Amino acid sequence: MPDNPSPQDLEGWLAFISRAELPILRQTVRHLDEARQQADQISGRDITDIVLQDPLLAIRVLAYIQEVSHGRLHSDITNIASAVMMLGIDPFFRKFEQPLTLETMLRGQRQALLGVLQVILRMQRAARYAHDWAFARHDMNVEEVALAALLHDLAESLLWCFAPDRAIEIRSRLQADCRLNDTDVQREVLGIALADLQLALCRAWHLPELLTTLMDSGNAALSRVQNVQLAVNLARHSTEGWNHPAIPDDLNAVQSLLHISREKLLNRLQLPTEVLPRFLGEG
Repeated sequence: MPDNPSPQDLEGWLAFISRAELPILRQTVRHLDEARQQADQISGRDITDIVLQDPLLAIRVLAYIQEVSHGRLHSDITNIASAVMMLGIDPFFRKFEQPLTLETMLRGQRQALLGVLQVILRMQRAARYAHDWAFARHDMNVEEVALAALLHDLAESLLWCFAPDRAIEIRSRLQADCRLNDTDVQREVLGIALADLQLALCRAWHLPELLTTLMDSGNAALSRVQNVQLAVNLARHSTEGWNHPAIPDDLNAVQSLLHISREKLLNRLQLPTEVLPRFLGEG
C-alpha cells in the first residue's frame, strides 16, 4: 500500500480503500484473545459488546456477514448481535484470529494514530448518545440506530488509516480558518467529499440499505436519521470539551427530538458539573 496515495476521484478512493485489509484496535485484539481463551463460557452477547466498542471491527463483521450470506437470507442483518449469532462463536474467532491492528499499521506515525483514535472516540460517543435517545424515543430497534451512529464517520477514520497525510492536511486547514466548510476542504484535498465515499463504501460492502439510509443526512426528514445525525453532531462538537459554540444549538435540537426540558437532557448526558451553569440558562 503506497504511503502517499494519489486518488483524486470517488472511483479511485473507493478502489484504494475497499480492497485493503481494515485494521482494528489493539485493545480489541486483547479483548478477543481473552474471550477466545474462555470460548466455552462466552456468549454471543459478550462478543457483540466487544465488537461494538470498535467501529473498525464492526464494519468488518457487517461486510463479512453480507459476503457469506448474500442472497441466502430473507431479510438484511442490521445489527451486530444478529451477525454474530448467524456466524457462530467458533467461526467468528477463526475469521478474526490474527487481525491487523491500527497501532501496527500506523507505527511511527504518532500524529496519524492520535488523529484516528480521536475520531474513534467520537464515533463511540455518538453511538452512546444515539442508543440512549433511541431508547427514550421507544425506537423499535435501538441497536440499528446506535450502529448507524457508530459507523457514520467511518470514511473519516479510514482516511486517517490509509492516507494520514491527507487527513492531517484537512484538519490543519480547518483549524487555521474556522470559516471554512468541511466538505469544501475535503473536495479540495481529496477530490471528493467523505460523505460520498462513505455511501460508496456501504454499497461496495453490500451493507443493508437501512443502515445506509440512517447514515445519509439526505434523509434528515426521518426522525431516526435525525437521531443519528444529532448524536454525531454533539459527539463531534463535544469530544474536545464543552466550549464549542455549536453545542447550545445541538442541545436545542435534541430537546425537540426527545420532547424534554433542558434540565432533563443535561441529566441524561451526565455532563461535568462545572459546565452545567453554561447551558442551564438556555433552551
